Amino acid sequence: MTASQTRQLHTNDREDTAARLLRSSVKLSFDPQTEIDWDAPLDRDHYSMSPELISLYGTPLWDSLTEEQRRELSRQEMASICSISIWAETILMQMLVRRAYDGDPASNHIQYAYTEIADECRHSVMFARFIGKLGAPCYQPDLLARFFGRVLKTVSNGPLTYSGALFVEELGDRLQREVISDDRLEPLTRAVSRIHVTEEARHMRYAREELIRVWSRHTVLSRGLNRFLLALSAYIVATRLIHPECYAKVGLNPRQARRAAKRSQVRRDRTIWLVHKAVETFTAAGLMGGPGTYLWRKAGLL
Repeated sequence: MTASQTRQLHTNDREDTAARLLRSSVKLSFDPQTEIDWDAPLDRDHYSMSPELISLYGTPLWDSLTEEQRRELSRQEMASICSISIWAETILMQMLVRRAYDGDPASNHIQYAYTEIADECRHSVMFARFIGKLGAPCYQPDLLARFFGRVLKTVSNGPLTYSGALFVEELGDRLQREVISDDRLEPLTRAVSRIHVTEEARHMRYAREELIRVWSRHTVLSRGLNRFLLALSAYIVATRLIHPECYAKVGLNPRQARRAAKRSQVRRDRTIWLVHKAVETFTAAGLMGGPGTYLWRKAGLL
């Protein structure tokens, strides 16, 4: 990392940051099992995702759909995003446990790691219940993604743990902030998003500061490998946010719809916007560049 890049990033004392995050966790943590009215019926006359964020928005296929099909596609795509979030959070929890295993449990830093793991457990249960309310299946990642996840959680080091977490959390945060502010959407979606955004704000700060701290300790060779593995992680997540079977649920040909979404400039622009803050941090820290740039571009993230 160059001196100019370092000046663009800021970290506080590790223990001070963790102490503040622990205090915030006491004041602003939620139990989705009791905070959300799961018995209330889903309002199917409203969207479950802002139409502009739906993968086919702005394409001829979108124009061909009825309003009922569009609302159903919003529910299926939201379920797909929640499914990939559960998968990613499960990997993150295992990586954080591995980091905590070698740390001092008496430190604020490790105690916050355990607190975040507890948050992610609740989020995964919340997303799973939400998927059921949407009337959608849990869209499992394909075999390649699941294999990569198993390898990543086993071999990940500090930079991979925190950069991977930051990528997924920033993407979800920007999407769900749009959801919260959109009064066209049905209430359950907004309630789930509000809880997740509130608690993820702490997780992002923890990941961002720790990433900056640990990155400088790695050798040139290690940094090159981490850049590529981060790019591969981002590629796998971004290209699997929307499961092809979502399209089949509204009567579309999955291959045809997937091609239309992939070619959509509207979707590409929105995707770049969703990950912009994470990419900005990675660029300032020196995590972008090298062969991995091809994967960032291939996934439509740059």
